[in-house]
Amino acid sequence: MDNLGIYALGFLGQGLFGARLIVQLFLSEKQQKVVSPVIFWQLSLAASFLFLTYGIIREDAVIIIGQTLSYFIYVRNLQLKNAWASMPVVLRTLLIALPFCAIGFAATSIPAEGWIARSTELAHPIMILGAIGQLALNLRFVYQWYYSEQSKASVLPLGFWHISTWASVLVIIYALFHPIHGWDPVLLVSQGFGIIVYARNIIIYRRSKTVVASGVVQDCTSNNEKK
Repeated sequence: MDNLGIYALGFLGQGLFGARLIVQLFLSEKQQKVVSPVIFWQLSLAASFLFLTYGIIREDAVIIIGQTLSYFIYVRNLQLKNAWASMPVVLRTLLIALPFCAIGFAATSIPAEGWIARSTELAHPIMILGAIGQLALNLRFVYQWYYSEQSKASVLPLGFWHISTWASVLVIIYALFHPIHGWDPVLLVSQGFGIIVYARNIIIYRRSKTVVASGVVQDCTSNNEKK
């Protein structure tokens, strides 16, 4: 596949990741609180597979490992939203099998020496920085998953957005100074846009908490006045 086709695949995956953020932010703005809609996780699942494929074609271990980890967390959130069981069994089976098939294809089609070469290049400082950023972007979903399991509902807590913001900064640096491919426009555009959404969700979250706190104070004041 030529570079144009590879970038098109990457931008399509990142486009879906961007679409999930737009939908989530729109609904959060509408309800004046941070929400975790079903469509956010559905778009995440579709985008994750496309970007996993992009990472395999680019032979980028950082993307492959990260997307495989977060893929199944997206599935779990759909289960918590009671949206997974409503899908046809055939579709659910296909979705579960997709990442395994993709990784299996990469393992058999890419020569072993190619992966060995990639592993030595991971020692480069920029690669380490990118790995930390990508790992954080995926581990934020582990945090989100743990938080959701504790809450018995799919939620996007404040810590999720803080982790997202700082991890994106690291990935942007990685995208600008990639030692193997040069700058990566796919990661650069997606993470640059992502930071804006992450910051806005932090503002909405803090504002909603302030409103709730103010409401409690006013309620207490009213009760005291009645007494």
